[in-house]
Amino acid sequence: MPSPSQPTTGERRPRAMVIDRAWRAVGPGIRALSGPGGAPLTRTVKLILLPLIVRPALRPELAADFLSAREAEQLDALIRESGAALEATARWFTLLKKTRRALGIVAGNPQDLYFQRCFELATEHGAPGPGADALARAVLEEVSDASGGRTVEALRKHLSDAARRARLDTELAAAWDRREQVPCAPDTGLAAEVLEACGTAGTDSSAFAAMVRARHGSRLGQALWTAHPTDVWDRADVPPHLGLTAHRVPPRPEVGRSASTATLPAPFDRSLFERLFTVLQASAHRESLPTVPELVRREVDRSCAPLGLHDESLRVAVVLGGRLAVGLDPLGSGTSVAGSTAAHRIVNSRWQREASVLRARRMTVSPAPDPEGGVLAALAQDLRTPWAAYMRRLWVRLHGRDVRDAPLPDAASAWGVLDGVVRSVMMDHRARVRTALRTLSATAEPAAAPRSA
Repeated sequence: MPSPSQPTTGERRPRAMVIDRAWRAVGPGIRALSGPGGAPLTRTVKLILLPLIVRPALRPELAADFLSAREAEQLDALIRESGAALEATARWFTLLKKTRRALGIVAGNPQDLYFQRCFELATEHGAPGPGADALARAVLEEVSDASGGRTVEALRKHLSDAARRARLDTELAAAWDRREQVPCAPDTGLAAEVLEACGTAGTDSSAFAAMVRARHGSRLGQALWTAHPTDVWDRADVPPHLGLTAHRVPPRPEVGRSASTATLPAPFDRSLFERLFTVLQASAHRESLPTVPELVRREVDRSCAPLGLHDESLRVAVVLGGRLAVGLDPLGSGTSVAGSTAAHRIVNSRWQREASVLRARRMTVSPAPDPEGGVLAALAQDLRTPWAAYMRRLWVRLHGRDVRDAPLPDAASAWGVLDGVVRSVMMDHRARVRTALRTLSATAEPAAAPRSA
């Protein structure tokens, strides 16, 4: 009889679990690329492990979410064999962050900006040695120059001029007054047709193209301006705007002068500054963005456009995302009648297998849920309303594409974005559950320790 730790013939392992186990086997030298629990950071997987080590484009057998025993062994070996390069990458990243602080650089996310550069340094030079400080400074200056002034600091300086702010406010008011308001909600039946075809080989894009031609995304945005349409999503218990605004009707955007990642308002309620702040913070390839003055000029019109987006294919993705979001059911309650398409079955099945979700599900049925302080109960509540976090993250993703002029050409590309956001929300929730469990465990240990005589 096989050991519980060894898969039986034909049993498939989650790729994420294989990566996690191989990562931990590398040792403590990669702590700078790991989360508090020792697992690789999401950006480590996205920016280093998958594109630079696993390389699924060259090894398509490793691109699936679940791997056979042989594929799992191959992936495990790839990561373990890269241990020395990963340890050197971690040391370069630590050095670049230290040098960054010394130079007073604050713009951008260091992981987005430097992870791949650190892996390149590790591959070419090994671990930091003599001359590493000068090389680190040169890399930081190169990355800064490549941004072409497309930084949060440049945006703040551009919007600090009083005369320019007054002019932009006038332009926002004029653009807001020019809006076309048509109280005609989109046909979510077509959205369901697209979602039914998603995730299948040779996805048919005809229904998606029909939605773009009929401007279903614009229709939703215009209807939200007029008054909240009813029964858009076939669910009476969710707001038509799905949490994209805190108001009954989205307000006119302001210019703004500051932003904080921790306190960003709902997407439709963000100022010009806050909208561009998220783009400049998240973009790893700032050289492909317009200059800051051009970014601001375009954002005036975009912020007053339906759903805060210019491109119709991206607006249609909001409609598709809304239809998918209201049918998300991570707790397996079966209460939503909206989750009836192939896309819903794919994402809900994946989500309901999550260990963190199973833990949160127990919290929802416990007679005294989460007596330790309510942390897990709050996370379980997030799973009862998953559409809120999903739509917020989806809009940010689509807005970034709009700024970069990257429309969605077909249903397959739209599904790639929709499914990617589900995975992102799922991984974020998993990390939050793990953090909560560690915190509760650490709190309980002193209380459980015996008193000294």
